[in-house]
Amino acid sequence: RARISKTETRGKPFSALGELFWYLSEDNKLDFIQYYIKKYDDSSDDGISVHGGYGPRLYNMHNNYNQIDKVIQILNKNPYSRKAVIQLFDASDLEKKYKDVPCTCTLQFVIREEKLHMFTTMRSNDVFWGLPHDIFCFTMIQELVARSLNKELGIYNHAVGSMHLYETHKEKAETYIGLGFQDTDINLEMPPMPKGNPWESVNIINQIEEKIRLNQDFNISDYQLEEYWLDISYLLATYALFKKNKKDEFEKIINSLNNPVYRTYIREKLK
Repeated sequence: RARISKTETRGKPFSALGELFWYLSEDNKLDFIQYYIKKYDDSSDDGISVHGGYGPRLYNMHNNYNQIDKVIQILNKNPYSRKAVIQLFDASDLEKKYKDVPCTCTLQFVIREEKLHMFTTMRSNDVFWGLPHDIFCFTMIQELVARSLNKELGIYNHAVGSMHLYETHKEKAETYIGLGFQDTDINLEMPPMPKGNPWESVNIINQIEEKIRLNQDFNISDYQLEEYWLDISYLLATYALFKKNKKDEFEKIINSLNNPVYRTYIREKLK
C-alpha cells in the first residue's frame, strides 16, 4: 500500500487517481485523461479516444467480455486456478501503427495461503513517468480484487521487457535520485481498503469524479461513503481546486480528511 512516493517531487496521488478511475470508468475518452495528464495530448488517433486506453480492454474486451469480473469468478470457483489472467496488449494492436498501444501485456492473479498475489508483465515501461502510475493503479486493482474475494493483500510483482529512461527526463531523474533514501519512519502508506465488496463504492466514486471533472454543483457529503472512499473523493476535489487556482480552499479539505496520510500531498500543492 506504499504506492505513493514519499518525496514531494514525485508524490503524484492526483494524476495517479485520475488514471485509475479512467480505467475503472470502462472508457478510453481522451478528454477524461487529458484533465489529469497532459502528456496524453499526442496519444489519440481521432482526437476523441485513446486506442490503448485500458478501460474498454478491462471491461469490454472482444465483445463485452469483462475481464475483472471473470478473474473474480474464476478464483471464487477455484482458488488454486492459474487461469485468472487479464490481457491488455492484444494481437490487433499490431494491425496498424497506432499512436498509443498498451505497454502492459497481462495481469495475473493467484491465491496462496489466503493472500492474493499479482504478477504484471509489461513489454515496455518508462521508469520515470510510467512506472509510478502503473504501480499505483495495478496495486489498487489488486486490492479491489482481493477485497472482492475476501482475501488479504499479497505480494505485487512487476516484470518488464524494456525498462527505460528518456533523455528528456534524465535531469529530473538525477534530481530525484539525489534526494536520497526516503525516511522509512514516516508512514505514508495508504490505509487498507474497507473489507467487503468494493464495487458499489467504486461506482459512486466514478460518479463523483465525473461531477468534479465537469464542474457540476454537488456536495461530496451527500454520498454515503466509508472514510476510505470519502478521502479519495477529497483528493479528486483537491485537484479540481488546484486547476482552478483556488488554493485558499485547500485547508477546508485538509480538515475534512479522515486519514492524515494525504495531507502532505495536498500541502505540497500549496507551494
